[in-house]
Amino acid sequence: MALKRWEPFKDVMTLQERMNRVFNEFFSRPVMEEEGLSRGVWSPAVDICETENEIILKAELPGMKQEDIQLEIRDNVLVLKGERKSGSEVEEESYHRLERPYGAFQRTFTLPGAVRHEEVRAKYKDGLLEVVIPRWKKPNPSR
Repeated sequence: MALKRWEPFKDVMTLQERMNRVFNEFFSRPVMEEEGLSRGVWSPAVDICETENEIILKAELPGMKQEDIQLEIRDNVLVLKGERKSGSEVEEESYHRLERPYGAFQRTFTLPGAVRHEEVRAKYKDGLLEVVIPRWKKPNPSR
C-alpha cells in the first residue's frame, strides 16, 4: 500500500472552482435562454469574397421580406440592416420553444477605397441576399 500525501486545501480549492463555475453559468445567461424561450439579439451570417473586378457579399436572411432589408454605403462603409419579424400565428404563451431569433440587426463592413459605389447591385432570393460591389480597375503600370 502506497502512502499518499494529504493536501487539505486541495479539496477546498476544488470545491471553490465548482461553485464559481455554477455561479458563472447561472448568472451569465437568462434561465429562459436555457429553455429556448428568449428572443436574443441575432446577426445574420455573412460571406465576403472578392475577385479582380468585384467584392461580393452574401448574407443569409431566411424568412425575411425584401422590404424589411436596408442596404446603404456611406463613408466607404457598407451598412446592412433590417428586422426579421416574428410570425405571430400562435400566442407567445403557448410556445414550448423559440429557437429562431427575431428582431432588428445591423452589420457594417468597411470597403476598400477603390470601389464604384454608384454601380452596386443587390438581389434577394430564397433568403439569400447577394451584393456585388464593382471595383475600380487598377491602371496597368507597364503602359
